[in-house]
Amino acid sequence: MKLCFNQATTLENSNLIKDLEYCNKHSYDYIEIRTMDKLPEYLQEKSIDELAEFFNTHHIKPLAFNALVFFNNRDEAGYKEIINEFKGMMETATKLGVKYVVAVPLVTEQKILKQDIKKSCVEVLTELSDIAEPYGIKIAVEFVGHPQCTVNTFGQAYDIVETVNRENVGLVLDCFHFHAMGSDLNDLKKADGSKIFILHIDDTEDFPIGFLTDEDRVWPGLGAIDLDSILTTLKEIGYSDVVSVELFRPEYYKLDAEEAIKTAKETTLKVMSKYYDLQTV
Repeated sequence: MKLCFNQATTLENSNLIKDLEYCNKHSYDYIEIRTMDKLPEYLQEKSIDELAEFFNTHHIKPLAFNALVFFNNRDEAGYKEIINEFKGMMETATKLGVKYVVAVPLVTEQKILKQDIKKSCVEVLTELSDIAEPYGIKIAVEFVGHPQCTVNTFGQAYDIVETVNRENVGLVLDCFHFHAMGSDLNDLKKADGSKIFILHIDDTEDFPIGFLTDEDRVWPGLGAIDLDSILTTLKEIGYSDVVSVELFRPEYYKLDAEEAIKTAKETTLKVMSKYYDLQTV
């Protein structure tokens, strides 16, 4: 299994240049690049070609663009915006060698029937699949464990991906999101491991289902998530690709960026090494 760093973990105390430098120094294999802030910030002073050259000359590689946000149940203008944004991502991702685009479902206070959520998700993901196929890039759908997210459990997300039934459409399984809305472990046990493209590792303080927010995340192994059951099940169903550490902890944003990146690796390896062999260089 390979080790990846998600830039959310140093969202407020670093930038893409620093994250790449420190992640490469501490032997991460991959990075998830935040397209809504960190990549545009980088491009204010540097170019995509310079970023591509960095990846060509260093161990660390780009795993995913994170993220195409709120892709489903949009009005006509919002739908066109999503399609155009995704098409732009394809060109940039190809230049950098990015493997995945993470797609995040709509978060809204509007009440939408589950059948209408599924219909929209399937239609949009099928179109995105067609767009991505010539580029060899895959779409990783990340359900969000919050009551106001239209797709907020593993079972719901897996059903959508199964219905789409495309080789280049799968899931992100974020342990926090799995825990936060009480996703059923039995749904994971019945899943095809090849449909899970990325594993996000994290942990959380012990608040009730429905009340957890991203800022409640803590280093892997230091919280209330039953990581043992999740990781045991993932191994049983054949998942062994990439683990990406992702936190949004305000206290951690006060740390030096390199210290945060080093601690993220140490805590992740301590948890993951019980189940997987992570051979970092």
